[in-house]
Amino acid sequence: MKIYLLGTCSGTEPMPGRNHVSWALDVNGRLYWFDAGESCSHTAYLLGLDLMAVRSIFISHPHIDHVAGFAKLLWCLRKLDSRHIGSMEGKTVDVFMPNPRLWPAQLEFMKEMENGFKINFTLNDRVIESGVIFDDGAVHVEALRNGHIASRESFSFRIQAEGKTIVFSGDVKSITELTEWLDDGCDLFLMETGHHKVADVCEFVKARSQVKRLVFIHHGREILEHYEDAIETAHSILGTDGRVQIGYDRQIIEL
Repeated sequence: MKIYLLGTCSGTEPMPGRNHVSWALDVNGRLYWFDAGESCSHTAYLLGLDLMAVRSIFISHPHIDHVAGFAKLLWCLRKLDSRHIGSMEGKTVDVFMPNPRLWPAQLEFMKEMENGFKINFTLNDRVIESGVIFDDGAVHVEALRNGHIASRESFSFRIQAEGKTIVFSGDVKSITELTEWLDDGCDLFLMETGHHKVADVCEFVKARSQVKRLVFIHHGREILEHYEDAIETAHSILGTDGRVQIGYDRQIIEL
């Protein structure tokens, strides 16, 4: 099982070497996509990922740094299929959105493009609610509504596959919203720092030995502008044995 960090930046102005947040989980050659920041499909393709293997796409919330690459991802599937670089014929891609307005808007936008976005695969749109939202026998995904935006159309995800557990914060108002999941333990905690301090997150994780590994993503200015200070702070709290790391674009994590 591998995790590909395709973008690790929060919703700032463009930053050298970092795109907005997106990552993909590879389980037995099938891809499960979480958030879709700018250039995510481009980065994935150049990393050698088989985009034809995309099984599901999960969008945590409708902010531009999490969805700007979504339409391009779907367009890449269509383009690669039409050029016979793999095949999507007869396949289904489940698309999980945090509110019912997003999918019709995206689809209408796509249909205004070349050939009306004619495809020979199925896009199965689903609206996210708290609880178990996906299970194909290989990957199990739960969603937890969080307080990041006032409309409450924002979610965190817990993913289980091959006996491992991943918690992805999405964007959260408070890390305490994830207490129950983290108390249960996880092999990897992907936590945003666009809205939170490195020290605060590390102290929260330090009190929970059952969280085996913390990787920061969705970086805010504390990391983007003061990387060395941030990693020194993280190591001073959680040590230098690999329990904490600041993620970077194109990073591959094996579990």
